[in-house]
Amino acid sequence: MLLIALIIGDKEIKYNNMIIAIDGPSASGKSTTALTLSKELDFLYIDTGAMYRAYTLEVLKLNIPVEDEEKVSSIGSEVDIRLINNSDSLKVMLNGKDVSKEIRMNDVTENVSKISTYRDVRERMVELQRIYANNQNVVCEGRDIGTVVFPNANIKIFMIADIEERARRRQKDLKMLNINKDIDTIIKDINTRDELDSNREISPLKRAEDAILIDDTNMSFDEQLKFIKELTLAKNEGKL
Repeated sequence: MLLIALIIGDKEIKYNNMIIAIDGPSASGKSTTALTLSKELDFLYIDTGAMYRAYTLEVLKLNIPVEDEEKVSSIGSEVDIRLINNSDSLKVMLNGKDVSKEIRMNDVTENVSKISTYRDVRERMVELQRIYANNQNVVCEGRDIGTVVFPNANIKIFMIADIEERARRRQKDLKMLNINKDIDTIIKDINTRDELDSNREISPLKRAEDAILIDDTNMSFDEQLKFIKELTLAKNEGKL
């Protein structure tokens, strides 16, 4: 059994197999929040969206038609996806190769929602996510973490933000990859992604009944991080 001790001031806090589930639509801020939170708490970070992106990248590399669910699903046992937590980032490995930047490219973004609707693909990814989290303190983020992957998570967060703010965040991320898109196009892309994620038959994006809603449109990053850390501490001490 894994025990992780965190020192805050002169107080030692021990967390024992705690799972923090953070869900929400794209560009709601969950990935950056989850990664930073995992570093500050010394928890394992699992970016499920990156896993689906890696799978999508492999499908595209193999020139498998995205619409062919059977062929897309058939490679599941052959796709080796590993997440490596670094000091300031998450490295995504696909069949032994670092694809952290490749999975953020346009062609992957445009196809990942479709591929993530396939039952066999989702079952394979959920299996891996649960293996990663076994006997670990974990921060896991995605769209079905609190409802499907870890329905018994200790803390469940559902993050949202106004569409304009989400579009500005996505535009900033794309510029870092030397991809230039106007805000209107990005808003359209996000709305399309939200529609697909929220209405898919398998594991749709939705807020778990016991998830705490955080609208971070007008919150600073430090404010949202502090809020979740305080929730985690309260839960660990039996006050929540």
